[in-house]
Amino acid sequence: MTSFDYDLFVIGGGSGGVRSARVAASLGKKVAIAEEYRYGGTCVIRGCVPKKLFVYASQYHEHFEDAVGFGWSVGETSFDWKKLVAAKDQEIARLEGLYRKGLTGAGAEIFETRAELVDAHTIKLMESGKTVTAKTIMVATGGRPTYGNMPGHELCISSNEAFHLNELPKSIVIIGGGYIAVEFANVFHGLGVETTLLYRGEQILSRFDHDLRDGLADAMRAKGIRILCNGVAVSVSRTETDRREIATKNNGSLSADVVMLAIGRSPNTQGLGLDAAGIAADDQGAIIVDRYSRTNVENIYAIGDVTNRVQLTPVAIHEAMCFIETEYKGRPTSPDYDTIPTAVFSQPEIGTVGLTEQEAGKRFAELEVYRAEFRPLKATLSGRSEKMMMKLLVDAQSRKVVGAHILGHDAGEMAQILGITLKAGCTKDDFDRTMALHPTAAEELVTMYAPSYRLRNGERL
Repeated sequence: MTSFDYDLFVIGGGSGGVRSARVAASLGKKVAIAEEYRYGGTCVIRGCVPKKLFVYASQYHEHFEDAVGFGWSVGETSFDWKKLVAAKDQEIARLEGLYRKGLTGAGAEIFETRAELVDAHTIKLMESGKTVTAKTIMVATGGRPTYGNMPGHELCISSNEAFHLNELPKSIVIIGGGYIAVEFANVFHGLGVETTLLYRGEQILSRFDHDLRDGLADAMRAKGIRILCNGVAVSVSRTETDRREIATKNNGSLSADVVMLAIGRSPNTQGLGLDAAGIAADDQGAIIVDRYSRTNVENIYAIGDVTNRVQLTPVAIHEAMCFIETEYKGRPTSPDYDTIPTAVFSQPEIGTVGLTEQEAGKRFAELEVYRAEFRPLKATLSGRSEKMMMKLLVDAQSRKVVGAHILGHDAGEMAQILGITLKAGCTKDDFDRTMALHPTAAEELVTMYAPSYRLRNGERL
């Protein structure tokens, strides 16, 4: 019988990798984990968490404006970018410490080094050159920003660098139209930066419900964010004054202090040793796995963004727990990707779960669409014209709510609760029987009694 140094070796210290290592170690397995940058991964170190902190910071200028309508006199205000970055760094360091503490507390061994596969059971620790063996290997190396091959892409930043800028720019052009592009456009604008969003598609947030996309774009433009759709960047060059000049196909030449690329993320598998271990990957470098997150090599698993299935932190954590059930508890469990709630922390915020109207219209013979748009109570005294939009999609035959979409304050918080109701298969009748909580914006979800319109075979009646 072959003897291994570890029962489990995890490559990658992000949310999915840490969860796999910590739980396996707590079950008495001999576990090691290696991370070449910082423990916590993209989400904690340079993704969701610091981004949300920046979102909070960017909202205060509107809070100060709104306060006047409620009787407050707000004096002169100013913003210190360096102070925000320092406070963010302090919080991220605290969270990284908690990740490390959880691992060591469970008995996992931590390596601060890049790790590469030598074969199906052997891992090389690059800092020391030492090799170790493991019965089971988990690859959870996540993803990295895509820079593309546009001339001048090296003059641009990604979301990684956006968290560590030495100074807040006076102007920025963000190329992209997904989560990251939209969220950072709102952040920078809220902090006083002249912001332009350049996106090659017809409308931002291509995979979201059309009402959310249109409503958010209108609100962003009303705030002063310049959105250029059908806009293709051709090249970026540096001017004599160290500004960036962006040549575009349809929008002439744009100029800004900083250009940020938010055009997607790629699986982080370069130089990982996939070929040496015999692991199959697709043409984008994503590791191919089966429904249990196992690669074509029986003892090697992969989870999270490195598999390019669903690029969300809670999904990676869920996949890790399914791996534990499958590998160590004798209960083969496949991840459930149906009805995942998600949010875009824009201003206003988006919270959504389930199918879009277009998707639902194709899937169900007859669809009922319940839609409400209104001015929230807070806006009546603040004077802000921003509106909220709520939308429920109902399969007319089963009466199940198959999609729920919100644009407005705290939309993400509402989407998490709606995720439970849609997961449980609640019907529109269940919504109707639920007592409204007044006065809240969320009560609108249970007081839309008549459909706004219907779709039959995808066509609006």
